[in-house]
Amino acid sequence: MLVDIVSTLAFLFALIPTLLFLANLRLYRPPGFAGGSAASDRSTSDNQYNHNEKAIDQPSVSILIPARNEEGAIGAAIEAALASRGIDFEIIVLDDHSTDATAEIVARYHDRDPRVRLAKGPELPRGWCGKQHACSILASLAERPLLLFLDADVRLEPDGVARAVSFLRESHADLVSGVPRQITIGLLEKMLIPLIHFVLLGFLPIARMRRSRSPAYAAGCGQLFLTGRSAYAQSGGHSMIRSSLHDGITLPRAYRRSGLSTDLFDATEIASCRMYASAAEVWRGLAKNATEGLGAPNRIVPISILLIGGQVVPFVLALFWPFLDSTSRTATVAGISLAWTPRLLSTIRFRQSPLGALLHAPAVAILVLIQWYALVRRLRKAPSNWRGRPYVPGDADEPASDAIQSISI
Repeated sequence: MLVDIVSTLAFLFALIPTLLFLANLRLYRPPGFAGGSAASDRSTSDNQYNHNEKAIDQPSVSILIPARNEEGAIGAAIEAALASRGIDFEIIVLDDHSTDATAEIVARYHDRDPRVRLAKGPELPRGWCGKQHACSILASLAERPLLLFLDADVRLEPDGVARAVSFLRESHADLVSGVPRQITIGLLEKMLIPLIHFVLLGFLPIARMRRSRSPAYAAGCGQLFLTGRSAYAQSGGHSMIRSSLHDGITLPRAYRRSGLSTDLFDATEIASCRMYASAAEVWRGLAKNATEGLGAPNRIVPISILLIGGQVVPFVLALFWPFLDSTSRTATVAGISLAWTPRLLSTIRFRQSPLGALLHAPAVAILVLIQWYALVRRLRKAPSNWRGRPYVPGDADEPASDAIQSISI
């Protein structure tokens, strides 16, 4: 019977990401606290790090923040970064042609504390995304051996940077990243933003990612990246992803193409971020880089089938419960349980919204809709406007040979 086949397939499509999510949950851990011999657990990214005795005792980090029209966020970001302990640091904010009071706010912090520096961004060259250009300039201005790229809406915990450095050293990776605790207030935020963890942990085999340097397993969170200066130079850094709007995937991919390693940690305890402040921003923000992630032409069909089949279809089948036979009912109940399991676990582990978890099925449906909306806009060459700049989506940094594991939102 057709409904038996559909319910069984839906069960299988829900089972696959749930099993991987459960396996990954043990591997995707918060970074520990720095301790012991710094010389013995140093990162392979910067061998010169050992030659600076002060840096061994206290990691030396450049906190780099690109900012364009961030007057509502930049002050809190600087305040949180200035509270960092256990590290020697500087904070460099690049004002990327803001038309608001961003530069004035940063300048006031510089007057109070010389560890804060304000840089003025040059004109954006043709073919560059504004954020990638700003980060490239920031890296050239940094004076510390470790580089922490931070979005202006991220709030660090006082021990956050020190713990991230500890993970960089212990993992021996060249670039590490983590998803901060996501602050969600509006309904669409609560529904969609927590899907970051579901997609990341449900479709990326972390154990295999750590064993391999293949670009197929590239993944990260553009809100927070930590790397050593020498590794950044070897990879080519942001200049290698100049046209990309999705550095969460493309920067780790650039590292891996250079033979370097990348890794992930759970940043829930060390930083927080409210990514978007309205439903319209959520839609535009997820759509702007969708075709470099889930919505890429070479993966949108299988991803849509997996997501709709495993996360939406079981709930739709439940609406027709009186018409289902015992086999379909069993598969439907199992499918719903499997689909909800990662979202409910995420609610506890990553401090996510219970309401968003309850609305998991419609959230996934909306996410898939955004991917197709973004793809249609890409095919029409319709520009995406972000921070007052139009970007025409293209094929940059998205070779068809990269495998399905390189997905993120």
